[in-house]
Amino acid sequence: MSANDEVIARFYGAFAAGDADTMAGCYHERIHFHDPVFQDLDGPEVMKMWRLLLGRSDDLEITLGEHQASGDSGSAHWSAVYTFSQTGRVVHNEIDAAFRFEDGLIIDHRDSFDFWKWTRMALGVPGVLLGWSPIVQGKVRKQSAELLAGAG
Repeated sequence: MSANDEVIARFYGAFAAGDADTMAGCYHERIHFHDPVFQDLDGPEVMKMWRLLLGRSDDLEITLGEHQASGDSGSAHWSAVYTFSQTGRVVHNEIDAAFRFEDGLIIDHRDSFDFWKWTRMALGVPGVLLGWSPIVQGKVRKQSAELLAGAG
């Protein structure tokens, strides 16, 4: 296992344990994060997001699947199972992550997942009917940005 692959394993092991400090230690100070909901976060905002998500879930289960790193890039497949707090619905999200490394730390982290599938699980009927639409996806992004802005 390469050193960068070990960083991936350490990050997700810490995530599964709810250990935000160890997660933060895997990130470069100039970290950039992107996913379908939190589209572009930089620096301290990235860990603010992870701390917010960890704090909002009592039943979060993180599982790291296949992962690898070579040179300054890497990838991982991981899953998150949790109860979405706004609706009480269980979500099982399958995520593919891409990483770039600098100085032995993750400097760029990009998660991708099927946003419409997520809205169907998290929102129920409204997600099934309208989760594909830019209006609903924009509303989810806006609410998430507001939660992040209000987080301590």
